[in-house]
Amino acid sequence: MRYRTWYLQQRDGGWQEFSLLEGRQQGKGVVAHLQDCEDRDQAHALMGREIGIRRDQLPATAPGEYYWSDLQGLKVITLEGDALGTVDHLIETGANDVLVVKGERERLIPFISEQVIVAVDLDAGEIQVDWDKDF
Repeated sequence: MRYRTWYLQQRDGGWQEFSLLEGRQQGKGVVAHLQDCEDRDQAHALMGREIGIRRDQLPATAPGEYYWSDLQGLKVITLEGDALGTVDHLIETGANDVLVVKGERERLIPFISEQVIVAVDLDAGEIQVDWDKDF
């Protein structure tokens, strides 16, 4: 486990910081020993919580690479300039990631660079796509 400081989402929506002492991936889950979490009841209370890290803990992305959080909220426009909506979230499909774009209706747009995704402009807050607005 490469990140030593974790943030676990609390029931009220806030985040609580924990130091990771040791941990491992087990199946689709994680088994971890967190500092100040010394008994089964404390550990049980933390099960199923979202795990987060600070953005500055992540490595920098290479050109043309993006973290999903970079894409969420960006406006999606076609080559013709038609606004399709904004990126609500992404789905991992195995073949390629998919943008879930919400506008006047929901669209699922595959994140395939150069074929479908023409340009991502984080500064402008836009993604340009080669996509039919009626699809």
